[in-house]
Amino acid sequence: MDSSLEFKRVMSLVAALALFTTFVIPLPAHASLVEAQALLKWKSSLGNHSVTSLSSWIHDATSSNSTMSPCAWYGISCNQAGSAIGIILTSAYVEGTLDEFPFSSLSHLTYMDLGINSLSGHIPPQISLLSNLTYLDLSINQFMGNIPPQIGHLSKLKVLHLVSNELNGSIPQEIGQLHLLNEVALYSNQLNGPIPSSLGNLSKLARLYVYNNSLSGSIPPEMGNMTNLKVLHMDTNLLIGSIPSTLGNLTKLTQLHLFANELSGSIPLELANSNGLSELILNDNNLTGSIPPTLGNLTELTLLSLYGNNLSGHIPDEIGNLRAMLDLELTTNQLTGPIPSSLGNLTYLKSLVLRENHLSGSIPRSLGDLVNLEVLQLDTNWLSDSLPENLCQGGLLRNLTMSANNLTGSIPRSWRNCTSFVRVRLEENHFTGPIPFSFVNFTDLDFIDLHENQLSGRWPVEGFSKTSLSTISLSDNKFEGPLPLPSPFTDYYTIANNKIAGKISSSICNATNLSILILSNNSLSGCLPKCLSSLSIGLSILNLRMNSFSCTIPQTFSLGSRLRTLDLSQNHFGGLLPQSLVHCKNLEVLDFSNNEIEGKFPAFLGTLPKLKLHILDLSNNNFYGPLPANLIVKLQGMMKGQNGQKPQDKSLYMMKESARMVYEDSVKLIIKGRETKLVRILTILATIDLSLNSFEGNIPNVIGHLYSLIGLNLSHNHLTGSIPLTLVNLTNLEWLDLSSNKLNGGVPRELRDLSFLGYLDLSKNQLTGRIPQDKQLSTFTSNSFCGNLGLCGTPLQNTCPDDAQPPPPPWSFLQEDSIREHGSRFDRKAVGIGYASGIVIGISIAYISFEIGRPEWLGGKVRSMERRTKLMKKPKRKAIKFLGG
Repeated sequence: MDSSLEFKRVMSLVAALALFTTFVIPLPAHASLVEAQALLKWKSSLGNHSVTSLSSWIHDATSSNSTMSPCAWYGISCNQAGSAIGIILTSAYVEGTLDEFPFSSLSHLTYMDLGINSLSGHIPPQISLLSNLTYLDLSINQFMGNIPPQIGHLSKLKVLHLVSNELNGSIPQEIGQLHLLNEVALYSNQLNGPIPSSLGNLSKLARLYVYNNSLSGSIPPEMGNMTNLKVLHMDTNLLIGSIPSTLGNLTKLTQLHLFANELSGSIPLELANSNGLSELILNDNNLTGSIPPTLGNLTELTLLSLYGNNLSGHIPDEIGNLRAMLDLELTTNQLTGPIPSSLGNLTYLKSLVLRENHLSGSIPRSLGDLVNLEVLQLDTNWLSDSLPENLCQGGLLRNLTMSANNLTGSIPRSWRNCTSFVRVRLEENHFTGPIPFSFVNFTDLDFIDLHENQLSGRWPVEGFSKTSLSTISLSDNKFEGPLPLPSPFTDYYTIANNKIAGKISSSICNATNLSILILSNNSLSGCLPKCLSSLSIGLSILNLRMNSFSCTIPQTFSLGSRLRTLDLSQNHFGGLLPQSLVHCKNLEVLDFSNNEIEGKFPAFLGTLPKLKLHILDLSNNNFYGPLPANLIVKLQGMMKGQNGQKPQDKSLYMMKESARMVYEDSVKLIIKGRETKLVRILTILATIDLSLNSFEGNIPNVIGHLYSLIGLNLSHNHLTGSIPLTLVNLTNLEWLDLSSNKLNGGVPRELRDLSFLGYLDLSKNQLTGRIPQDKQLSTFTSNSFCGNLGLCGTPLQNTCPDDAQPPPPPWSFLQEDSIREHGSRFDRKAVGIGYASGIVIGISIAYISFEIGRPEWLGGKVRSMERRTKLMKKPKRKAIKFLGG
């Protein structure tokens, strides 16, 4: 509201001059005496902290030569008759209320500014007694309650400012009676209800600011009667319905801000009648239809923002007539067709943002004529063909984003001259060939993302070490040769899924600002530099998965390490796990699978005071001995949820944000011989998988304290003893696999109360007795119990000794073919807990890219749990499956 603030400053100067003139005018004492006494009474009602700026009132009133005239007091101005006509106490540290304000004694007051103070309470209805008031500003205080309807009696009022308070309720209809109003500013309050149609009576109103409230309902068509209106800001409310075509009557309008509402319908063609418009901002609504070509008549327009709607059709060629345009933003719509070449006429344009549409065709070469262009965002469209050679000939282009299109060809060699680049995003296209290496050495370049292309070539040995790049993303290309070093300023660096080979130079440790380092799926080899573990002070993500590293893992992880994810899986590391991992108290993902690591189970992890882990996967290794009860008891992340307790972490996905990028944890598992990738890990599920090891002894009762546990797999070990009854406490449990052990005793009847249990496998143990057949236990087939020679009864074929008759057919309410299909589906699609390779310690469940289909019941479980989070959003990937197999 620049014009309003400027007006306010001017008026303050005028008032100050008026205050100065009162010092030399002799004043009658009687008129001033009543006003002075009334003002002093109000002063005494204010808070103690208000005395700083108003203490002179008392001093002047008690001085020996005082005539009790307030006209010389701080912030008071008077007319020649000695009556107070102005009060200016802006930023005067006034604290208190207006309850004792002498409205009835200040009938001559024309100007009142109490803005930027700490006044609170309600605005008294007695304010209507200031019948000569022309200017009222109570902005930036703590007033609450309704705007009093009596304000409609201030018939001489021209300016009304009630900005940034805590006012609520609706805007009173009575404001429509103030026919002299020139400016109304009510923004940044808590006003609700509809916009009063009576505002249409304010034919002299030039500026109306009601944004950042909770106003609802439709925009009254009567607002089209305010023919003197120049500025209309009604954005950031809850307005619905269509934009009235009557707004086209506002021919003097220069700014129309309706963004961040819930407006629908099409953009009125009549808006083109306001040919003096310089700003038209309609973004973040539900507008539909096409962009009217008549907007091309608004030749004074400098800002057109229509993003975040559902606009469709082509971008009109007529937009190219808006030669005064500085900022054109049409992103996040459903626009189709080519980018008009006429946009090259907008030679003053600084920002062109067309991303997240369905635009197609090639990028017009005429965009190279936009010599003042600083931001160009065309990402997430269907653009094709090659990049224009002349795109940065103006020498000002700083932000270039063309990611997620179908662009092809090589990066133009002429871009070596684009020295103004600060941010370049060309990821997720089909670019080929080498990049012009010189352009990554630009002194201002801070961010470069080229991932998911087919770019090739070798990087210089020094890589980016002489740049100031903070973000480098080069993954999923065909780069080869040695690892290019990051900059000392780099925070995020990924070059995963390329053909980078050789050893990691110890010079990488000069990149002390690194927070995320991802070098996975390359051909890197040799030993890790010992200094790499010292980077853990600042490093939170280190992913070296799927390379050919050997030797031992560096042993000196620093005290105070910030490491959250450490993934060294699928390499050739040997030796012992470093005990200095106990310094990594923030670890949430630890994956050392598919290596040659030796020794006992790393029980030292149990010495950590708390473990944030939600998924513990140590499956398919050579661990032996009893189950690690000292570790299990520290799994604080799995003990939440008792008695309905909800976890404090409300985030949906497990991720780490750097300054500009987001890293989402993922894990690759081998499930029944098939590779499965967890591409996004959610923070809702807790699981334990210790299968395919040589653990022995009893199952610890403490497992029953992990109330959030959803999945438990202890299969393929040498466990003995009975199934602990404490498992009945795991009321969230959805799968349980204890198969291929040496467990004895009976099947606990208490398992019937695990109402969410969808998969159970107790096969190949030494269990005995009759299988309980009530509640949840009655839903499982013989596959869940086979291989226990001492078990009998339904659903097994062998009868118990005390059975007089053959058992009834299992699941009489289902077809036999359905039962067989249900069982085979588990085998065929690798459902359950899983026989996964390696050591994986991580958080929660995941969205998984499946090589094969997924079981219907399991997809249902995911959807059920997502609903329970109350955070469900439609995923971009449709293949959903739990960790397991």
